[in-house]
Amino acid sequence: MAGAFTDYPTSPAIFDETVGTDGQVRAAYEQVAQQFDELGLDDVRNRGEYVSKSYHDQGVTFDYAGEERPFPLDIVPRVIDAGTWSHVEAGVAQRVRALEEFLADVYGAMQIVTDRVLPRHVVTTSAHYHRVAFGIQPVNGVRVHVSGIDLIRDEEGTFRVLEDNVRIPSGVSYVLTNRRAMTATLPEVVGTHRIRPVAAYPARLLRALRAAAPSGVQDPEVVVLTPGPYNSAYFEHSLLARLMGCRLVEGRDLVTQGGRVMMRDTHGLQPVHVIYRRVDDDFLDPVAFRNDSVLGCPGVLNAARAGNVTIANAVGNGVADDKLMYSYVPDLIRYYLDEEPLLPNVDTWRLEDPAHREEVLDRLDELVLKPVDGSGGKGIVIGPRASRQELAELRRRVLAGPRGWVAQPVVQLSTVPTMVEDGMRPRHVDLRPFAINDGEKVWVLPGGLTRVALAEGELIVNSSRGGGSKDTWVLSGDGRRTRVLPRSQVSVQVSTAPQVALKRSEAEPAEQEQQQQQVKEHPQEQVREHPQEQDQDQDQDRGGMPC
Repeated sequence: MAGAFTDYPTSPAIFDETVGTDGQVRAAYEQVAQQFDELGLDDVRNRGEYVSKSYHDQGVTFDYAGEERPFPLDIVPRVIDAGTWSHVEAGVAQRVRALEEFLADVYGAMQIVTDRVLPRHVVTTSAHYHRVAFGIQPVNGVRVHVSGIDLIRDEEGTFRVLEDNVRIPSGVSYVLTNRRAMTATLPEVVGTHRIRPVAAYPARLLRALRAAAPSGVQDPEVVVLTPGPYNSAYFEHSLLARLMGCRLVEGRDLVTQGGRVMMRDTHGLQPVHVIYRRVDDDFLDPVAFRNDSVLGCPGVLNAARAGNVTIANAVGNGVADDKLMYSYVPDLIRYYLDEEPLLPNVDTWRLEDPAHREEVLDRLDELVLKPVDGSGGKGIVIGPRASRQELAELRRRVLAGPRGWVAQPVVQLSTVPTMVEDGMRPRHVDLRPFAINDGEKVWVLPGGLTRVALAEGELIVNSSRGGGSKDTWVLSGDGRRTRVLPRSQVSVQVSTAPQVALKRSEAEPAEQEQQQQQVKEHPQEQVREHPQEQDQDQDQDRGGMPC
């Protein structure tokens, strides 16, 4: 190949989504490759540097090893053709429906235990199984209002589920802002593709939240509950609140009276009907959980139990996030839906099982071990890269608490071309599609968040480990548009900078709130203001306009 993809390396052991092992560009990327070739490697690199500089100037940063850095958005998009996405979309929706049924069951009759599909102890020993959630019945049967199902593609290009996130999935703000940045930076490339839009997400989310309001409420008051501006995902909280037209509140803004939640404002106390909370369970209600929490609202769980307020996502959803539970999800799909899973899991060993544990301990240097309640890539041990001392310590920890670990084979995640110092080089990626359940339909945002490991050979893609992201293009139809923008209209100037701002990374919720609890002791710190953003809430594909 000539141009931007000259000397692009591939490996028969790794599925590259752009270039086959024969060196030919795959169909979905043909037009992108042609246009990048026409632009030339230097032009593409300059535009990538421009995005990085504009993100830095506008405060689009994330916290990496205690240091604020510009959030890396790679200039090469990830492209998914319509047929592939149709399968992914159906598989994500199927999984969410099964997890909804599971949560209703385990906080109710536990029929799945009675029918011996799932051992009782797998549920009751989960750190995120909360008995205080019993008796809280959602109005429209929805507990997972928002989910983020992490997917990978294996060596054969098959999409597999890596983990489920149905507590407080984060990162959708990157999806929205990355699309704006790419539209401003590569208008001639974006303009010649029929890309399904992502701007409908805030409207869809608001619709689902309003549908979850208590019975009899005609015009529900929806608020977004944030731990505050010190939280690493605060920008996302404020962005979604603004785009939905909702109040952004902290725990100190709420109070319970007579089993109802009220919000303080300049006119006094106003009723609240739906709380889209971005505060972890342990900090949400100091009466039910940590009594030292200043992030939540005392009594909010009792108000939810009385049916006077809806908490989204529901308290106790974390039992479905448990990585030991993850290994049973294919069985849940068969049991609750009477369907075969559309998206397979990664093969998983349950270390609480003596036979599994014996096999894994003999192969520690070959496998990946994960703590069942870990998040953000923390605690993962990749056996082939671990030292003898690390493996010895891992063995001791597994034997001390086998319920806390699962093991998986080392999966060579698929790669996508990424701009680095040496030009276009393959880097490993995953995908987090976001799904919204309004009680009638599970809607999957077309695309989701692609995270990319920027270091060569790195398999952990989390931004907390130095990863970045890509704009994910889901093509409509054949993906091509006939209209081409004139070259004179696409010069990159400072005035066309993408008007976006992000505050840090999409840190995982289990640790976000603990960090926030600590920094509450320093209320005098100043927080940067973010420029206002405009958005268009459109539910239909407008012929590929990437709004």
